[in-house]
Amino acid sequence: MITANLKTVLTCYRFISLTIVLCCFGLPVDAQSGKEAAIISAMNNSANDWNTGNLDNFMKMYIDSSTMMMPTGPAGLSTIRELYEKKYFNGKMPKQNLYYSEMKVTLLGDNYALLTGKFTLSGNNLPERSGRYSLVMVFTKNGWKILHDHSG
Repeated sequence: MITANLKTVLTCYRFISLTIVLCCFGLPVDAQSGKEAAIISAMNNSANDWNTGNLDNFMKMYIDSSTMMMPTGPAGLSTIRELYEKKYFNGKMPKQNLYYSEMKVTLLGDNYALLTGKFTLSGNNLPERSGRYSLVMVFTKNGWKILHDHSG
């Protein structure tokens, strides 16, 4: 009789332990996938802003202290905007459409992430150009934003 009660207690203990483990370790997966989806969505929205000629909205993916790695070293926000205006836009419209693919998010804690992927510029009878990027993302009150951009 004591053995039967001990088996019941152990079975209950195992069930409760397993439930606690699944609940505690299952939540971060959902939170992680939600953060990944939010980052990818923000990037796709920024590509749409680019493609419709809304450079102001595209630039909202960057924060005031954002940097971009250039051959001469890190450059600030005004230099980033100037680069886009001079090299990639004809007036108010982009020279080519922008598309992101192969996006992979690696969370670096609760409020930071590394986003890697491929960008492609195509259209307007110009040769297609593509390259790889690494973005350090930061979560702000306005959502996920680019803290540092290393594109090439």
